[in-house]
Amino acid sequence: QVQLVESGGGLVQPGGSLRLSCAASGSRFSINAMGWYRQAPGKERELVATITTGGTTNYADSVKGRFTISRDNAKNTVYLQMSSLKHEDTAIYYCNADIWDTWLGAEYDKWGQGTQVTVSP
Repeated sequence: QVQLVESGGGLVQPGGSLRLSCAASGSRFSINAMGWYRQAPGKERELVATITTGGTTNYADSVKGRFTISRDNAKNTVYLQMSSLKHEDTAIYYCNADIWDTWLGAEYDKWGQGTQVTVSP
């Protein structure tokens, strides 16, 4: 079974920056698309950014120009560089990966446990 472990969350002042990381571990798997989602208190989980194996990216309008998603396929790791952070970016950020289990020949969606990002003076 594949595990996703996120890191890099924390408290930052408005206008500041944070970098989130999410590493996948396990055996007999490959990863297709990876992405970041977030959920603020009282709101539904929403897409932040996604990236394909080939590096094609997609961003929510609210983060375009401020956030950058990238990945290291050799390390099975996806990153989210967040800059010019705003109070409204405060949320739990979840890593997501589209996993191909090479042993079972099956595809499934995997989520990380989430990491808190708080933007406050």
